[in-house]
Amino acid sequence: MSDEKAQTPPDRLSVNPRSPHFDQESLERGIGIRFKERVRTDVEEYSISEGWIRVQAGKTVDRKGQPLTLKLNGPVEAWFEDLGDDPPVAKKD
Repeated sequence: MSDEKAQTPPDRLSVNPRSPHFDQESLERGIGIRFKERVRTDVEEYSISEGWIRVQAGKTVDRKGQPLTLKLNGPVEAWFEDLGDDPPVAKKD
C-alpha cells in the first residue's frame, strides 16, 4: 500500500462485518465523513466514487434483526481522524 493510499480512507467502506466492504483496520483509525457539506456520525456505509451514504432508518429492523438503512445521494468526503486537524481528504474529483 502506498503512503498516499494509507493517508486516505478506502473509496467504499461499511461498518457491518458481514459486508464485503468491511475493513476493521480502517475503522479502528476512525473515519470522518462529510456529506453535503455536513459532518455525519451516523453513517453505516459510504461510497465516494458513487456519491452515496447509508444511514439507519430509525430503530426499524428487517426480519433477520438487521437495521434497515436509507441510501442518500450526494457528495461524500472521508478522512482518517487519527491524522490530526488537517488530514488528507478522499473525495470525488
